[in-house]
Amino acid sequence: MALFAIGDLHLGFGMKKSMEKFGEVWKNHSQKLEKNWKKYITEEDTVLLLGDISWAIKLEEAKPDLDFIEALPGRKICISGNHDYWWSSVSKVQKAYPNITFLRNNSTTYEKVFICGTRGWVCPNDTFFTPQYQKIYHREVGRLKLSLEHAKNAGAKQIIVLLHFPPTNDKKEESEFTKLFRQYPISHVLYGHLHGEDFWKNSLLGNDNGIFYDLVSGDRLNFCPKKIQLDSVLSEY
Repeated sequence: MALFAIGDLHLGFGMKKSMEKFGEVWKNHSQKLEKNWKKYITEEDTVLLLGDISWAIKLEEAKPDLDFIEALPGRKICISGNHDYWWSSVSKVQKAYPNITFLRNNSTTYEKVFICGTRGWVCPNDTFFTPQYQKIYHREVGRLKLSLEHAKNAGAKQIIVLLHFPPTNDKKEESEFTKLFRQYPISHVLYGHLHGEDFWKNSLLGNDNGIFYDLVSGDRLNFCPKKIQLDSVLSEY
């Protein structure tokens, strides 16, 4: 019963959209994903999907992509990304795909570990931050807090946080997200969104103040879901 994570699948079966213009790594990326997934993941495993799942605009357009994911082995837990426009209502999506867990303002569990998450947003003082982003940023911080409180109220002793966007700006400065992390028994923060070496090199990675950070964008992993090592359990909160 292993745990894996990957973000930014950018599937486009229903839209017939190719990602190959974004680099060689994206050539036939859905076939690479399927091959790697079936090689390493069994029905007993769990896979965390960190947003930008489908290019579809409407849920019915996303059906070929979600059907593809549903048919792959293992349990799937998802958060939304900035391109997941098809995810307008979590209840509607959850009803359509009851075998996939869609996180928003809530939490779920993997064995004794709680999984929380939200999309996140560009953090203040980032190169790409604009004043118009302030409201969205604070809304996403609030959504993460709701998710974390949901886990806390259920007795969580260890939490993994899923974000689509990085939890800091590109200068790796403290954010409202990182401040929030310190208030809960969080062992891992996983995120995606960033594509290409120029962005990966500015990522918050490894152990920082007792929390392990990792970037699991699909192209960074060459579309092979990454096994998450849960070798430290927080004993006190």
